[in-house]
Amino acid sequence: MAPSQPPPPVAVTTSVSGDRPLVGILLIVGAMSVVPFMDAIAKHLSGHLPVVQLVWARYFFHFCLIFPVVLWRYGPRRLVPARPLLQLLRGGLLLGSTLLFFAALAHMPMADALALIFISPLIVTALSPWVLGEEVGLRRRLAVLVGFMGALLIIRPGIGAVQWPALLALGAGLVFGCYLLATRRLAGSAPPLVTLTYSAAAGALLMSLAVPFFWVMPSAMDFAAMAMMGLIAAGGHFLLIKAFDYAPASLLAPFTYSEIVMTTLLGFVIFGDFPDSWTWAGIAVIVASGVYISLRERVRGADPSAPTKTAL
Repeated sequence: MAPSQPPPPVAVTTSVSGDRPLVGILLIVGAMSVVPFMDAIAKHLSGHLPVVQLVWARYFFHFCLIFPVVLWRYGPRRLVPARPLLQLLRGGLLLGSTLLFFAALAHMPMADALALIFISPLIVTALSPWVLGEEVGLRRRLAVLVGFMGALLIIRPGIGAVQWPALLALGAGLVFGCYLLATRRLAGSAPPLVTLTYSAAAGALLMSLAVPFFWVMPSAMDFAAMAMMGLIAAGGHFLLIKAFDYAPASLLAPFTYSEIVMTTLLGFVIFGDFPDSWTWAGIAVIVASGVYISLRERVRGADPSAPTKTAL
């Protein structure tokens, strides 16, 4: 794809099946409204359950839900990865980003953590000349620089104690950007749902090896909430994939930032967190930079990446 950014993480091979942009917009806004509930559950459970256990639940139950569907739709032969090492790397990057993000959620407001995840498209733009051999113009380079300045407004280094949870969220955004680059390299190698299954399987397998060392027996309600995380992840991905069936990524990409609305609402209602003025300024700068890059890609006839962290 295009000169600076990869296609959306779960839509690398989708093609628009109909010219119904409004349906696509409604679906992607729906996806961005659903996924923050998974983050809210993870933040709530992190008060008494280990982050490793929550990440395991997110991948394990997601895999249990999506694998039968993909097996029925595509058959076992399509589940054999064409580029297994790159698929494994991609899954590992997504897992690492999820671990960092859930760890950040345990110690900081949801909206602040999400805003720092939104630097991932900027990472893609910054690194694509070296990783993908794609040209990035001066305007997009400046947009990346401005976006990182927005991240600094949220982290505010040098003002009081170092906000290490914000550094975890920033790390999650950096790793997720690398995941997007790996996704771009895998574009066209498998249907989106199959590629999504690889990531879910990698996360479920690796975390199943680690979780016995951290396991805390959950209550029945906690276990149900853990399963709900996987259900929300699967549902959000389904809505995202369907959105790209009805409208191109170049149109939908800016609407992925609507996730910040539901995230802020849930953070305020459930946890009493509301971004301060500096954080809102940082969010505005990051979102403006990402939207500019998306629109610039559309003008140039390229298909920008949807800057969503739904894949987490």
